[in-house]
Amino acid sequence: MRRGLKRRGLKISLATVTAAALSLGAAGCGGKKAGESNDGDGKKTLKIGLAFDIGGRGDQSFNDSAAAGLDRAKKDLNVTTEEISAKPDEPDADKESRLRLLANKGYNPVIGVGFSYTSSLIKVAKDFPKTKFLVVDADQCKVSGANVKGACFSEEQGSFLVGAAAALKSKTGTIGFIGGVNVPLINKFEAGYTAGAKKARPGIKVLPAKYLTQPPNFDGFKNPALGNEAAKGQLDANADVIYHAAGGAGIGVIKTVAAAKKWAIGVDSDQYNLPAVAGAKEFILTSMVKHVDLAVFDFVESVAKNTFQPGTKTYDLSNDGVGYATSGGKVDDIKAKLDALKADIVARKITVPTKP
Repeated sequence: MRRGLKRRGLKISLATVTAAALSLGAAGCGGKKAGESNDGDGKKTLKIGLAFDIGGRGDQSFNDSAAAGLDRAKKDLNVTTEEISAKPDEPDADKESRLRLLANKGYNPVIGVGFSYTSSLIKVAKDFPKTKFLVVDADQCKVSGANVKGACFSEEQGSFLVGAAAALKSKTGTIGFIGGVNVPLINKFEAGYTAGAKKARPGIKVLPAKYLTQPPNFDGFKNPALGNEAAKGQLDANADVIYHAAGGAGIGVIKTVAAAKKWAIGVDSDQYNLPAVAGAKEFILTSMVKHVDLAVFDFVESVAKNTFQPGTKTYDLSNDGVGYATSGGKVDDIKAKLDALKADIVARKITVPTKP
Protein backbone atom coordinates (compact mmCIF):
# COMPACT_ATOMS: atom_id res chain seq x y z
CA MET A 1 0.00 0.00 0.00
CA ARG A 2 2.79 2.42 0.93
CA ARG A 3 4.55 1.91 -2.48
CA GLY A 4 1.30 2.67 -4.31
CA LEU A 5 0.99 5.97 -2.46
CA LYS A 6 4.57 7.02 -3.26
CA ARG A 7 3.95 6.60 -7.01
CA ARG A 8 1.35 9.35 -6.71
CA GLY A 9 3.81 11.64 -4.91
CA LEU A 10 1.91 11.39 -1.61
CA LYS A 11 3.48 11.04 1.80
CA ILE A 12 0.84 9.40 3.98
CA SER A 13 1.86 7.16 6.87
CA LEU A 14 0.28 3.76 7.49
CA ALA A 15 -0.83 4.98 10.93
CA THR A 16 -2.78 7.84 9.33
CA VAL A 17 -4.56 5.46 6.95
CA THR A 18 -5.41 3.08 9.81
CA ALA A 19 -6.79 5.89 11.98
CA ALA A 20 -8.95 7.11 9.14
CA ALA A 21 -10.31 3.63 8.54
CA LEU A 22 -11.17 3.19 12.21
CA SER A 23 -12.92 6.56 12.27
CA LEU A 24 -15.03 5.66 9.25
CA GLY A 25 -15.88 2.30 10.82
CA ALA A 26 -17.11 3.95 14.01
CA ALA A 27 -19.18 6.42 12.02
CA GLY A 28 -20.72 3.55 10.06
CA CYS A 29 -21.79 1.87 13.31
CA GLY A 30 -23.41 5.08 14.50
CA GLY A 31 -21.73 4.80 17.91
CA LYS A 32 -24.18 2.09 18.98
CA LYS A 33 -24.20 0.69 22.48
CA ALA A 34 -24.62 -2.98 23.34
CA GLY A 35 -28.22 -4.03 22.86
CA GLU A 36 -28.97 -1.28 20.32
CA SER A 37 -29.32 -1.27 16.56
CA ASN A 38 -30.50 1.33 14.10
CA ASP A 39 -33.55 0.83 11.93
CA GLY A 40 -34.08 2.39 8.54
CA ASP A 41 -35.05 5.83 9.84
CA GLY A 42 -32.07 6.09 12.20
CA LYS A 43 -33.99 5.43 15.42
CA LYS A 44 -32.40 3.30 18.12
CA THR A 45 -33.89 -0.17 18.49
CA LEU A 46 -33.57 -1.83 21.88
CA LYS A 47 -33.01 -5.58 21.91
CA ILE A 48 -34.88 -6.98 24.93
CA GLY A 49 -34.16 -10.43 26.30
CA LEU A 50 -36.79 -11.85 28.65
CA ALA A 51 -36.54 -15.06 30.68
CA PHE A 52 -39.92 -16.33 31.89
CA ASP A 53 -40.61 -18.32 35.03
CA ILE A 54 -42.01 -21.87 34.89
CA GLY A 55 -44.95 -22.06 32.51
CA GLY A 56 -43.75 -19.25 30.26
CA ARG A 57 -45.96 -17.23 27.97
CA GLY A 58 -49.37 -18.82 27.92
CA ASP A 59 -49.65 -19.68 31.63
CA GLN A 60 -52.67 -17.33 31.77
CA SER A 61 -51.39 -15.84 35.00
CA PHE A 62 -48.10 -14.33 36.21
CA ASN A 63 -45.98 -14.92 33.09
CA ASP A 64 -48.71 -13.71 30.77
CA SER A 65 -48.89 -10.46 32.72
CA ALA A 66 -45.15 -9.97 32.10
CA ALA A 67 -45.69 -10.87 28.45
CA ALA A 68 -48.35 -8.16 28.20
CA GLY A 69 -45.79 -5.58 29.33
CA LEU A 70 -43.35 -6.83 26.72
CA ASP A 71 -46.05 -6.69 24.04
CA ARG A 72 -46.85 -3.11 25.01
CA ALA A 73 -43.17 -2.21 24.66
CA LYS A 74 -43.13 -3.75 21.18
CA LYS A 75 -46.17 -1.68 20.28
CA ASP A 76 -45.24 1.66 21.84
CA LEU A 77 -41.44 1.65 21.75
CA ASN A 78 -38.78 0.75 19.18
CA VAL A 79 -37.77 -2.73 20.37
CA THR A 80 -37.08 -6.28 19.28
CA THR A 81 -37.33 -9.21 21.70
CA GLU A 82 -36.33 -12.76 22.47
CA GLU A 83 -38.09 -14.95 25.05
CA ILE A 84 -36.86 -18.05 26.88
CA SER A 85 -38.70 -20.04 29.57
CA ALA A 86 -37.56 -21.79 32.73
CA LYS A 87 -37.90 -25.54 33.18
CA PRO A 88 -39.50 -27.29 36.18
CA ASP A 89 -37.19 -28.01 39.11
CA GLU A 90 -34.15 -26.55 37.37
CA PRO A 91 -31.13 -25.44 39.45
CA ASP A 92 -30.06 -21.81 39.74
CA ALA A 93 -27.17 -22.59 37.39
CA ASP A 94 -29.67 -23.05 34.55
CA LYS A 95 -31.24 -19.67 35.24
CA GLU A 96 -27.79 -18.10 35.30
CA SER A 97 -26.91 -19.72 31.96
CA ARG A 98 -30.16 -18.48 30.42
CA LEU A 99 -29.55 -14.89 31.49
CA ARG A 100 -25.90 -15.06 30.47
CA LEU A 101 -26.90 -16.36 27.03
CA LEU A 102 -29.18 -13.38 26.46
CA ALA A 103 -26.54 -10.90 27.61
CA ASN A 104 -23.85 -12.55 25.49
CA LYS A 105 -26.11 -12.28 22.44
CA GLY A 106 -26.22 -8.52 22.93
CA TYR A 107 -29.65 -8.16 24.48
CA ASN A 108 -29.91 -5.03 26.60
CA PRO A 109 -32.01 -4.81 28.72
CA VAL A 110 -32.43 -8.33 30.10
CA ILE A 111 -35.42 -9.30 32.28
CA GLY A 112 -35.87 -12.24 34.65
CA VAL A 113 -39.50 -12.95 35.57
CA GLY A 114 -39.96 -14.45 39.02
CA PHE A 115 -38.29 -14.26 42.44
CA SER A 116 -36.23 -17.40 41.73
CA TYR A 117 -34.15 -15.42 39.21
CA THR A 118 -32.94 -12.92 41.81
CA SER A 119 -29.58 -14.36 42.88
CA SER A 120 -28.68 -15.56 39.37
CA LEU A 121 -29.53 -12.21 37.81
CA ILE A 122 -27.47 -10.23 40.32
CA LYS A 123 -24.51 -12.54 39.67
CA VAL A 124 -24.73 -12.25 35.88
CA ALA A 125 -25.23 -8.47 36.03
CA LYS A 126 -21.78 -8.09 37.62
CA ASP A 127 -20.20 -9.57 34.48
CA PHE A 128 -22.17 -7.30 32.13
CA PRO A 129 -21.92 -3.80 33.68
CA LYS A 130 -23.15 -2.05 30.51
CA THR A 131 -26.32 -4.17 30.35
CA LYS A 132 -29.41 -3.17 32.34
CA PHE A 133 -31.24 -5.95 34.22
CA LEU A 134 -34.68 -6.25 35.81
CA VAL A 135 -35.88 -8.99 38.14
CA VAL A 136 -39.65 -9.10 38.59
CA ASP A 137 -40.72 -10.09 42.12
CA ALA A 138 -37.23 -9.52 43.53
CA ASP A 139 -36.71 -11.96 46.40
CA GLN A 140 -37.42 -10.15 49.69
CA CYS A 141 -37.49 -6.95 47.60
CA LYS A 142 -33.69 -6.74 47.64
CA VAL A 143 -31.25 -6.30 44.74
CA SER A 144 -27.71 -4.99 44.34
CA GLY A 145 -25.68 -3.55 41.48
CA ALA A 146 -25.57 -0.26 39.61
CA ASN A 147 -27.23 -1.89 36.58
CA VAL A 148 -29.95 -3.87 38.39
CA LYS A 149 -33.60 -2.98 39.01
CA GLY A 150 -35.98 -4.97 41.19
CA ALA A 151 -39.76 -4.76 40.82
CA CYS A 152 -41.66 -5.64 44.00
CA PHE A 153 -45.38 -5.89 44.67
CA SER A 154 -47.55 -5.48 47.75
CA GLU A 155 -49.50 -8.65 47.01
CA GLU A 156 -50.81 -8.63 50.55
CA GLN A 157 -52.68 -5.36 49.88
CA GLY A 158 -54.51 -6.62 46.81
CA SER A 159 -55.18 -9.92 48.58
CA PHE A 160 -56.68 -8.01 51.51
CA LEU A 161 -59.34 -6.58 49.19
CA VAL A 162 -60.26 -9.91 47.58
CA GLY A 163 -60.32 -11.45 51.05
CA ALA A 164 -62.86 -8.85 52.06
CA ALA A 165 -64.86 -9.64 48.93
CA ALA A 166 -64.76 -13.36 49.74
CA ALA A 167 -66.04 -12.81 53.27
CA LEU A 168 -68.80 -10.46 52.20
CA LYS A 169 -70.00 -12.85 49.47
CA SER A 170 -69.78 -16.12 51.39
CA LYS A 171 -73.08 -17.76 52.28
CA THR A 172 -71.63 -20.62 54.30
CA GLY A 173 -69.37 -18.37 56.37
CA THR A 174 -66.35 -20.45 55.31
CA ILE A 175 -63.72 -19.52 52.72
CA GLY A 176 -60.42 -21.02 51.55
CA PHE A 177 -56.97 -20.20 50.18
CA ILE A 178 -54.75 -22.34 47.95
CA GLY A 179 -51.12 -21.42 47.37
CA GLY A 180 -48.92 -22.91 44.69
CA VAL A 181 -45.65 -23.31 46.59
CA ASN A 182 -45.03 -22.60 50.27
CA VAL A 183 -42.56 -19.72 49.95
CA PRO A 184 -42.50 -16.26 51.60
CA LEU A 185 -43.86 -14.60 48.47
CA ILE A 186 -47.04 -16.70 48.42
CA ASN A 187 -47.34 -16.40 52.19
CA LYS A 188 -47.99 -12.68 51.57
CA PHE A 189 -51.09 -13.56 49.53
CA GLU A 190 -52.38 -15.78 52.33
CA ALA A 191 -51.70 -13.20 55.04
CA GLY A 192 -53.47 -10.37 53.21
CA TYR A 193 -56.43 -12.54 52.21
CA THR A 194 -57.07 -13.73 55.76
CA ALA A 195 -56.68 -10.24 57.24
CA GLY A 196 -59.05 -8.69 54.69
CA ALA A 197 -61.68 -11.36 55.26
CA LYS A 198 -61.63 -10.90 59.03
CA LYS A 199 -61.69 -7.12 58.76
CA ALA A 200 -64.78 -7.18 56.56
CA ARG A 201 -66.54 -9.93 58.52
CA PRO A 202 -65.00 -10.73 61.91
CA GLY A 203 -66.89 -14.00 62.30
CA ILE A 204 -65.75 -15.50 58.98
CA LYS A 205 -64.04 -18.91 59.05
CA VAL A 206 -60.88 -19.09 56.94
CA LEU A 207 -59.78 -22.69 56.39
CA PRO A 208 -56.10 -23.56 56.97
CA ALA A 209 -54.19 -22.63 53.82
CA LYS A 210 -53.42 -25.45 51.40
CA TYR A 211 -50.06 -25.33 49.60
CA LEU A 212 -49.72 -27.61 46.59
CA THR A 213 -45.96 -28.24 46.91
CA GLN A 214 -43.00 -27.40 49.10
CA PRO A 215 -39.75 -25.98 47.70
CA PRO A 216 -37.65 -27.01 45.84
CA ASN A 217 -40.63 -28.64 44.08
CA PHE A 218 -42.29 -25.85 42.08
CA ASP A 219 -44.84 -28.05 40.33
CA GLY A 220 -47.46 -26.25 42.40
CA PHE A 221 -47.24 -23.33 39.99
CA LYS A 222 -48.00 -25.32 36.86
CA ASN A 223 -49.94 -28.55 37.49
CA PRO A 224 -53.74 -27.97 37.28
CA ALA A 225 -54.42 -31.48 38.63
CA LEU A 226 -52.90 -30.48 41.97
CA GLY A 227 -55.13 -27.42 42.09
CA ASN A 228 -58.15 -29.54 41.29
CA GLU A 229 -57.56 -31.92 44.21
CA ALA A 230 -56.86 -29.13 46.68
CA ALA A 231 -60.05 -27.32 45.68
CA LYS A 232 -62.10 -30.50 46.20
CA GLY A 233 -60.75 -30.74 49.74
CA GLN A 234 -61.72 -27.19 50.62
CA LEU A 235 -65.14 -27.52 49.02
CA ASP A 236 -65.71 -30.64 51.13
CA ALA A 237 -64.83 -28.51 54.18
CA ASN A 238 -67.77 -26.20 53.33
CA ALA A 239 -65.84 -23.37 51.65
CA ASP A 240 -67.95 -21.54 49.10
CA VAL A 241 -65.29 -18.98 48.07
CA ILE A 242 -61.73 -20.08 47.25
CA TYR A 243 -58.80 -17.82 46.32
CA HIS A 244 -55.79 -19.30 44.56
CA ALA A 245 -52.24 -17.98 44.21
CA ALA A 246 -50.94 -20.91 42.22
CA GLY A 247 -50.09 -19.72 38.73
CA GLY A 248 -51.02 -22.26 36.04
CA ALA A 249 -52.10 -24.79 38.68
CA GLY A 250 -54.79 -22.33 39.68
CA ILE A 251 -56.68 -23.07 36.47
CA GLY A 252 -57.55 -26.41 38.06
CA VAL A 253 -58.80 -24.60 41.16
CA ILE A 254 -61.06 -22.29 39.17
CA LYS A 255 -62.58 -25.08 37.07
CA THR A 256 -63.26 -27.31 40.06
CA VAL A 257 -64.80 -24.54 42.15
CA ALA A 258 -66.96 -23.41 39.23
CA ALA A 259 -68.12 -26.97 38.61
CA ALA A 260 -69.42 -26.96 42.18
CA LYS A 261 -71.14 -23.63 41.45
CA LYS A 262 -69.17 -21.80 44.13
CA TRP A 263 -67.06 -18.65 43.88
CA ALA A 264 -63.44 -18.73 42.68
CA ILE A 265 -61.01 -15.82 42.95
CA GLY A 266 -58.24 -15.52 40.37
CA VAL A 267 -54.76 -14.07 40.69
CA ASP A 268 -52.16 -11.91 38.93
CA SER A 269 -54.25 -11.15 35.84
CA ASP A 270 -58.00 -10.64 35.40
CA GLN A 271 -58.74 -14.34 35.01
CA TYR A 272 -62.39 -13.72 34.17
CA ASN A 273 -61.20 -12.98 30.63
CA LEU A 274 -59.04 -16.08 30.14
CA PRO A 275 -60.01 -18.51 27.34
CA ALA A 276 -58.89 -21.48 29.49
CA VAL A 277 -61.67 -20.82 32.02
CA ALA A 278 -64.32 -19.47 29.66
CA GLY A 279 -66.81 -22.08 30.86
CA ALA A 280 -66.18 -21.11 34.47
CA LYS A 281 -66.35 -17.32 34.23
CA GLU A 282 -69.87 -17.15 35.68
CA PHE A 283 -68.34 -18.27 38.98
CA ILE A 284 -65.22 -16.07 39.03
CA LEU A 285 -65.99 -13.51 41.71
CA THR A 286 -62.95 -11.31 41.11
CA SER A 287 -59.17 -11.56 40.70
CA MET A 288 -56.29 -10.03 42.60
CA VAL A 289 -54.61 -8.14 39.79
CA LYS A 290 -50.86 -7.74 39.95
CA HIS A 291 -49.59 -5.36 37.28
CA VAL A 292 -46.40 -7.13 36.27
CA ASP A 293 -47.06 -5.69 32.81
CA LEU A 294 -46.64 -2.17 34.21
CA ALA A 295 -43.35 -3.05 35.91
CA VAL A 296 -41.92 -4.56 32.72
CA PHE A 297 -43.00 -1.63 30.57
CA ASP A 298 -41.78 0.99 33.08
CA PHE A 299 -38.34 -0.63 33.11
CA VAL A 300 -38.01 -0.91 29.34
CA GLU A 301 -39.17 2.66 28.89
CA SER A 302 -36.60 3.89 31.44
CA VAL A 303 -33.82 2.20 29.50
CA ALA A 304 -35.11 3.57 26.19
CA LYS A 305 -35.27 7.11 27.59
CA ASN A 306 -31.99 6.87 29.56
CA THR A 307 -33.81 7.46 32.86
CA PHE A 308 -32.94 4.08 34.39
CA GLN A 309 -32.40 4.10 38.15
CA PRO A 310 -31.00 1.05 39.99
CA GLY A 311 -32.60 -0.30 43.14
CA THR A 312 -36.15 -1.44 43.84
CA LYS A 313 -39.59 -0.06 43.07
CA THR A 314 -42.70 -1.21 44.89
CA TYR A 315 -46.04 -1.48 43.13
CA ASP A 316 -48.95 -1.27 45.58
CA LEU A 317 -52.47 0.11 45.97
CA SER A 318 -51.22 3.70 46.04
CA ASN A 319 -49.85 3.51 42.47
CA ASP A 320 -52.33 0.90 41.20
CA GLY A 321 -49.60 -1.72 41.01
CA VAL A 322 -52.05 -4.17 42.60
CA GLY A 323 -55.82 -4.17 42.85
CA TYR A 324 -58.94 -6.22 42.21
CA ALA A 325 -60.87 -6.95 39.02
CA THR A 326 -64.50 -5.99 38.46
CA SER A 327 -65.15 -7.94 35.24
CA GLY A 328 -68.54 -9.61 35.18
CA GLY A 329 -70.01 -7.23 37.73
CA LYS A 330 -69.90 -9.84 40.52
CA VAL A 331 -68.59 -7.38 43.12
CA ASP A 332 -70.54 -4.31 42.01
CA ASP A 333 -72.76 -4.48 45.09
CA ILE A 334 -69.79 -4.40 47.49
CA LYS A 335 -67.44 -2.19 45.48
CA ALA A 336 -68.02 0.84 47.72
CA LYS A 337 -66.93 -1.19 50.77
CA LEU A 338 -63.85 -2.52 48.98
CA ASP A 339 -62.85 0.93 47.79
CA ALA A 340 -63.25 2.32 51.31
CA LEU A 341 -60.87 -0.37 52.57
CA LYS A 342 -58.46 0.48 49.76
CA ALA A 343 -58.54 4.16 50.76
CA ASP A 344 -57.80 3.26 54.38
CA ILE A 345 -54.80 1.15 53.32
CA VAL A 346 -53.44 3.92 51.11
CA ALA A 347 -53.94 6.40 53.95
CA ARG A 348 -52.13 3.96 56.26
CA LYS A 349 -55.12 3.65 58.54
CA ILE A 350 -54.89 -0.10 57.92
CA THR A 351 -51.59 -1.95 57.94
CA VAL A 352 -51.78 -5.22 56.04
CA PRO A 353 -49.66 -8.11 57.39
CA THR A 354 -47.15 -9.85 55.12
CA LYS A 355 -46.88 -13.07 57.13
CA PRO A 356 -49.68 -15.48 58.07
